[in-house]
Amino acid sequence: MSQTAASAAPVASASARGRRARIALRALQVLLALFYGIASALPKLIAHPSAVESFDRIGWGSGAMYTIGALELSGAVALLVPLLQSVAATALSALMVGAFIVQMTVFHGQNAATPLILIIPLALIAWARRGQNAELLRLLRGRAS
Repeated sequence: MSQTAASAAPVASASARGRRARIALRALQVLLALFYGIASALPKLIAHPSAVESFDRIGWGSGAMYTIGALELSGAVALLVPLLQSVAATALSALMVGAFIVQMTVFHGQNAATPLILIIPLALIAWARRGQNAELLRLLRGRAS
């Protein structure tokens, strides 16, 4: 095997791993977007009885329910927009911190693990897509001037 061919093999292998990692990350983003859009936001936005009951129990009412549903749906859509992926994952993580606090204080820890579990892939997406933040900032600064 020539030296050129030997040095090209690790590059091709790294390239294939990088491609698989990008595909896996994108699939994770799509799954999370589907979860937040359908399983989490939709019941709040259509005032499903289980969502209404939960928000009544918290004492926040329908206004908060619709607001959080809209934030979750916005985050779900933004997870699919390349320029907004990192910001969306960060914002949804913050929403999950709030959900965890509510689960612990109002619902006595019932389902408190769910928001914590969701923060892990969201943090991975926020970190992996962090390069988009500089581009988003450049775009926003360009429009401001």
